[in-house]
Amino acid sequence: MPVLIALAFGYLLGSIPFGLILTRLAGTQDLRTIGSGNIGATNVLRTGRKGLAAATLLGDALKGTVAVLVAGSFGAPAALAAALGAFAGHVAPVWLGFRGGKGVATYLGTLAGVAWPAAIAFAALWLGCAFATRYSSASALVATAATPLVLILLGLPVAAAVFTGLTVVLWWKHRENIARLRTGTEGRIGAKG
Repeated sequence: MPVLIALAFGYLLGSIPFGLILTRLAGTQDLRTIGSGNIGATNVLRTGRKGLAAATLLGDALKGTVAVLVAGSFGAPAALAAALGAFAGHVAPVWLGFRGGKGVATYLGTLAGVAWPAAIAFAALWLGCAFATRYSSASALVATAATPLVLILLGLPVAAAVFTGLTVVLWWKHRENIARLRTGTEGRIGAKG
């Protein structure tokens, strides 16, 4: 029962669309009508509001971390269930017709709650790849692909299995980015237009 409650709790927290809420409060156009149409920080950045994008990134990460830490008081299985729920809530929020973001910030936030050393490794990989390539999507793909291995090295095989599942979903949500990376048409960090 705690696992099911944690899953539902995580989903409800994860489904809070910070990007949409913050851009509406700031009076910008509907986030779903610009750029990729996603509700995450990368698309918020396309509004030209860096502060809103940073706030969205923080909110999307923290909702995952909070879900895991609260549920974790009922044990590791509940914490992992909350991580799964928070990620699912972000990528498929019931309030938005199950059309949410791609999940990178929430993935990182849940990872921070489950195993903070793995989150540091994720951030280091993301930053290194972003610095080398200037592709946000490629950076996320590299960091998430490495995460299950990092969790195994930390002695967390069950968490590695859960994050393998999250990684598969995240890669699927990035399928259009992957196609653009392969054709060389993916937008780079800081590029105009």
